[in-house]
Amino acid sequence: MDIYVGNLSYDISAEELREAFEQHGEVTSAKIVSDRETGRSKGFGFVEMPNESEGAAAISELNGAMLKGRTARVNEARPREARPPRR
Repeated sequence: MDIYVGNLSYDISAEELREAFEQHGEVTSAKIVSDRETGRSKGFGFVEMPNESEGAAAISELNGAMLKGRTARVNEARPREARPPRR
């Protein structure tokens, strides 16, 4: 299950994000999305959990929870929309 995590603190690390979700089950990957130009966090990320029920439990528990001083928005990630190629 791919999980979207928004409203993240700009200084949270991928490892801290992983640790928060690992309390609810196995985490395959955790990443913070950053700006290509500056390398600064965009304030959101994605977590992948292989077990659907553990993923659903993590979403339920962590949506609205405080992560590094900010109220996280957590839900199932939607498929990425096709974008026109960059020029």
